Amino acid sequence: MTTTDRAARRGVTLGSAAREFLRHPTPWMILVFLAGTLAARVLVGEGGLSDLWAPLVFAALFPFLEWVIHVFVLHWRPRTVGPLTIDTLLARDHRRHHAAPRDVDLVFIPTRALPWVIAGLGLAAPLGVGALIGAPLHATLTFMLVEAVFLLGYEWTHYLVHTDYKPRSRAYKAVWRSHRLHHFKNEHYWFSVTTSGTSDRVLGTYPDPATVETSPTAKNLHGLDGLA
Repeated sequence: MTTTDRAARRGVTLGSAAREFLRHPTPWMILVFLAGTLAARVLVGEGGLSDLWAPLVFAALFPFLEWVIHVFVLHWRPRTVGPLTIDTLLARDHRRHHAAPRDVDLVFIPTRALPWVIAGLGLAAPLGVGALIGAPLHATLTFMLVEAVFLLGYEWTHYLVHTDYKPRSRAYKAVWRSHRLHHFKNEHYWFSVTTSGTSDRVLGTYPDPATVETSPTAKNLHGLDGLA
């Protein structure tokens, strides 16, 4: 690393990190989803405090949803069934992310996958469930709006942790430390991204780092030797 590189890393501020963040397509894709949902919510109107119960439940469950996706989707181990290898774009890109955690382009949700995530989890699922249970449209749109905010928050937090921005607040430092342990200490623990280990503490994947061996496969998930 050159002196110039070291100086550039030390000079990362929230402002410069945000500018770099907005140079990538996925934040804008999420912002379009957020803006569209907000516009629809305003257009529909109505609603009240009763609209908030589902978003509050979602907020409480989000750390656990994040954990489940990280463990079972992103850390999916390719499986062979006869002549077929069962693998996913999200899992392949996540293995690449672990192999090169400083590569900013690999930090973001893959642009090829994000439209499907938004269409499925952001639109079809809440609209379908809302219709099934008879929820009013304004309540469903409120829920979708909260989803969009959390998705953007996830993308920003994950990106920021992988930059050279140094934690200043105690809360962010805890989030930063937890995710860094996942990447550089042992990939079998510390699956939280946007919290300081809320779901990990409950689900038993937040050990004392001093008691955990450094994993030889933290940058080579499942020991697949860089299989993409």
